[in-house]
Amino acid sequence: MFQKVLATFGSGGAKIDARLLDRTVSPGRPLRGEVLLLGGEVDQEINGLSVKLLARVTLPDERRPGVEDLEFGAQQLAGNERIGPGQQVRIPFEVALPWETPISSVFGKPLNGMAVGLQTSLDIANSVTDPVDVDGAAIEPLPAQKRILDAFSRIGFVFREAVLERGRINGATQQLPFFQEIRFTPSPRFAPVFTSVAVTFLSSPSETQVVLEVTKRVRVSKSGGFGGRGQEFLGLFKVDHAALERVKWEPQLEGWLHEVAKSRGIFD
Repeated sequence: MFQKVLATFGSGGAKIDARLLDRTVSPGRPLRGEVLLLGGEVDQEINGLSVKLLARVTLPDERRPGVEDLEFGAQQLAGNERIGPGQQVRIPFEVALPWETPISSVFGKPLNGMAVGLQTSLDIANSVTDPVDVDGAAIEPLPAQKRILDAFSRIGFVFREAVLERGRINGATQQLPFFQEIRFTPSPRFAPVFTSVAVTFLSSPSETQVVLEVTKRVRVSKSGGFGGRGQEFLGLFKVDHAALERVKWEPQLEGWLHEVAKSRGIFD
């Protein structure tokens, strides 16, 4: 009886150990893994075993900045089961990643600022504390996303950081309640014009929407006053996955950025 009481508080109770089988995965693909369910010292009733995708996002409120872990996919693996003392059960799973799943790794290198992963939760009947296991996932870009990121690197832009923001982008087709910004330090050519350039990918099976956001550098007028407050500009274009290699993306990106700078009277 004493062991049953301890198990309700997590001591000697059932445990879980989740493991991802894929070292890397891309948006729109299944994330495969397995959960090892380990029985404790007593029989226990299992109400449910589930996995869910989580992303740590920044809240948009400037007065009270903070972060929140948002769920963007889930799967129930088991329910109304019984686990005996010392019993071991392996439960495989596949969770479909949404096409807008944020990137957390590029060529095997983690992106600074990204916290994306899988949370496994075991719901034990009459338990005060339920076991939870969290595993980070390495989400590599789709070919279209990788090509755009490579183009930025080739024209001299340097990766600075990646962030997730809760909210929606006006004018874009968006499924998830948050979006990713991959931010770059401008190349020497554009450094006098912009303080930063951010890229957001919103993908679907056939195409990727590429949202570009540039922050204009504050200019000082001839009279000594300031000619702006770091105003931001948004542009959006679509990449057809089937026609990815037909476009020279380096001049495409430079041309768009040049037009934004030119419209502000900065470039001739």
